[in-house]
Amino acid sequence: MRIQVIECVVLLGVAAAGCGTRQTAPLTAPEAEAVVRSVRAFAEDVARDVTQQGPAAWARYFEETPSFFMASEGKLEFANGMAANAALPAISSGIKQMELRWEGPVRVDPLGPGLAGMGTAFHEIRVDPAGKRVEASGYLSGLVEIRDGRWQFRHAHWSVAARK
Repeated sequence: MRIQVIECVVLLGVAAAGCGTRQTAPLTAPEAEAVVRSVRAFAEDVARDVTQQGPAAWARYFEETPSFFMASEGKLEFANGMAANAALPAISSGIKQMELRWEGPVRVDPLGPGLAGMGTAFHEIRVDPAGKRVEASGYLSGLVEIRDGRWQFRHAHWSVAARK
């Protein structure tokens, strides 16, 4: 009897584990290359728009969902997309001018149709309303996903390199 109970528990565990997973077929080489090109173009759009429009431009690039989160320097900055987008007006008011550049190649890991990991070094220059200039360099990594027909960040993590 004890063995039958253990077998039932194991079978239920295996069945339950498979219920929440999303299985997709691996991408073909041309599909993977298309994802890489598309995510790199997305990254260029992000840098251009943030440089031209300031931090408010991030609103179109963050998923406004409970799944979104952003961390920086080992700290959760935004627990979801709604919190991130709600904070952008206050962040924008403290920045008169901003420049965001990707330094080096944008690495892309195609995970499936419309889903990819991305990472790249960055350099950012911010000027506050009083004219104080702050520069930072570091690395951004994140998960990007196609939502509503366009790439958006689902997760993002920024780390700033220590100054020497």
